[in-house]
Amino acid sequence: MEKVLIKRVTEDWEIEGIKALEVANNLVNISMEESDKEGFVTASYSIELLRKMNEIQPSIIALYENKVVGYAMVTDKELYGQHTLLDSLFDALVDMNYQGKKLGGAKVVLVGQLCVAKPFRGQGLVPKMYDFFKECLITQYDYCVTDISEANPRSIRAHEKCGFKIIDTLEYEGVKWHIVMWDWINNGK
Repeated sequence: MEKVLIKRVTEDWEIEGIKALEVANNLVNISMEESDKEGFVTASYSIELLRKMNEIQPSIIALYENKVVGYAMVTDKELYGQHTLLDSLFDALVDMNYQGKKLGGAKVVLVGQLCVAKPFRGQGLVPKMYDFFKECLITQYDYCVTDISEANPRSIRAHEKCGFKIIDTLEYEGVKWHIVMWDWINNGK
């Protein structure tokens, strides 16, 4: 595990590695049994959109022997209008209140998606990627938010272990999503 490097995307081949990991773990490409046991990702991103995302805010990746084995996509409001699932989350946040503040005016960064390659799961990569995510972005944002399919309890547990809390739910295309937030202002409290 010590040979895994956590860093931000700097090279185009790393973006291609994110895409390959996304495809390999997308719900449409794995069995129901595997998705129940291992978790899954649901969103699909084009290489062009991934490049655009990484020009605005480079994503966090885990590399092992020059292969992407994990990622946490960094998504800024500047990407609004580029992906319907992300847009639905940004839209939900506009009028949502958290501790008496409307999140629409807050400095919020979204996790566009999180994934760890199967052989590397259960080895602490999620907290390491999220710690690095926070370290890189805490001076620019107050909150880190993502949404997780209700059908993906493994992902919900992993996020809760990192300090995320469920703050609301959202329905998108007939699927219920838990909106989870990591409050960086109050140190995750």
